Amino acid sequence: MSDGHDHDHDHDHDEPVEGALPAAALRTRAIESLLVEKGVLTAEAVARGVDWLVSRTPTNGARIVARAWVDPAYKQRLLTDAKVAAGELGIDAAQSVTVVALENTADVHHLVVCTLCSCYPRALLGPPPAWYKSNAYRSRAVIEPRAVMAEFGTELPAEVEVRVVDSTADIRYLVVPRRPAGTDGWSEEQLAAIVTRDSLVGVVQPVAGEPVAV
Repeated sequence: MSDGHDHDHDHDHDEPVEGALPAAALRTRAIESLLVEKGVLTAEAVARGVDWLVSRTPTNGARIVARAWVDPAYKQRLLTDAKVAAGELGIDAAQSVTVVALENTADVHHLVVCTLCSCYPRALLGPPPAWYKSNAYRSRAVIEPRAVMAEFGTELPAEVEVRVVDSTADIRYLVVPRRPAGTDGWSEEQLAAIVTRDSLVGVVQPVAGEPVAV
């Protein structure tokens, strides 16, 4: 797995100071103020960027997966260039670094982790969950991925290969989970409703259940 991390993305290494912002947040604000003062950025541009990022949710990833499940040609385009494929659905991932879509199959299951910090396809999925950023997940996902997935309720047959992929500052990953049996005839909206945030990084698999009315 690659260890090509650098320091131009979100980190969670600094402990919060009681009664104050975390040190990383203070540094970010100081840099922002300096860039605005020097005319490199405007406060309005910073606000627009923040608004754009917080508008990202796992719903975007779910829509992408649902389309891939029903359209084999789209799935191939997604596996070739995830950002371009997202754009086909009107999902703007232009501010993201390279995003690679990985398909789970009957033989291979992908699990995403960022071992050094919290690299995550935020432009597509929004902020990562707290457990993804935790030291426990970041270390154990590499050492004992099956045990970690089992804690999320995911038990895979022994013959299924588990591939752990390490997100970096340059490459983020989006898992395309296997389509559950019993979903024939479902609409894209119904399929998207069963694709969860956790399934998009591989810790769980979508479950059919009852089709969601839309």
